[in-house]
Amino acid sequence: MDYAAMDDDIAAELIKDKRVTVIGFQKSAVDIAAEVASKNGASHPCTLLFKTAQWTVPKCLLAFVFRGLNRFTELMVHKPGEGLFIWLLGVFLSPLLWIFSTSIECYLQCVYPLRKYDMVPAHKFLKQISPCKFTVLPANFYDRVKDGSLFLKKSQSFSFCKNGLMVQGESRPLQSVIVIFSTGYKSEEKFKNIFRSNFFRKCISGSSAPFYRECIHPRIPQLAILGYVGSPSILYPTEMRSKWLASFLAGNFRLPTISKMEEDVMEWEKCKRSDAKESHGKSFLSTLLQIYCNDQLCKDMGCNSRRKSGFLAELFEAYCPHDYKALS
Repeated sequence: MDYAAMDDDIAAELIKDKRVTVIGFQKSAVDIAAEVASKNGASHPCTLLFKTAQWTVPKCLLAFVFRGLNRFTELMVHKPGEGLFIWLLGVFLSPLLWIFSTSIECYLQCVYPLRKYDMVPAHKFLKQISPCKFTVLPANFYDRVKDGSLFLKKSQSFSFCKNGLMVQGESRPLQSVIVIFSTGYKSEEKFKNIFRSNFFRKCISGSSAPFYRECIHPRIPQLAILGYVGSPSILYPTEMRSKWLASFLAGNFRLPTISKMEEDVMEWEKCKRSDAKESHGKSFLSTLLQIYCNDQLCKDMGCNSRRKSGFLAELFEAYCPHDYKALS
């Protein structure tokens, strides 16, 4: 039964006045848990069961983090094919990332009662920046915990039993009528299964996003994928790639050879793998290098990638979609 695919009224009737347990701690999990707790109240509390606590942020902070990206902040992130000077500059500026991460952690512990409910993650906030695992916490989430309509429970494993779930380390079962798994899915498998050709399926396997300019696979003809990177922060870059694709279809430029595109993809893959070793799981490096990626698209289209007036503005002002409106 797919809870996410249900109509609102059917989903509401399914969870009404029932003990519900939600498995997971990413965006969909906390949203569902908050929704169930809001509808059922303390008389039928919802339980959020998870393995690892993650840093969760308010919506305003998420907007600040990504809309505040500028060329200076991108100097702190290592890029594919960067020269020695840019690499050294990234090393020297890396302490600023640590300061930023620590400041955000202190802020989140002030606005949310993380210590009270043992919800302080064991990893640093910086570990979630690269994979873009920013879970926006629903409004009044901890108010639901405070009034008893939502329970937070951390466990490494569980099993089903007659009355619900047996959680590791507990002698009594967690009473549950409905258990909702909200642990995500393998997007590569979903995408791979649209092809009948085994060759095309193999092209997708074993890579997080094996696409040139994040939208064209060098070995799959007549196909472009927009928005496949897998993070909600890709809205602006996807708009830019749409313009790039439209320019290509209009015949304004030609793609490199297959070998050149594969070489570029491998450079990104190497950088992502190196970044993923230091990050918390999969890397979505391109979301932190949106301006750098847009520079590449502008170069392909024969446009000037410098969209600001003046050196300081170019270095420190945030880039927004309206900076590229003249390209449409």
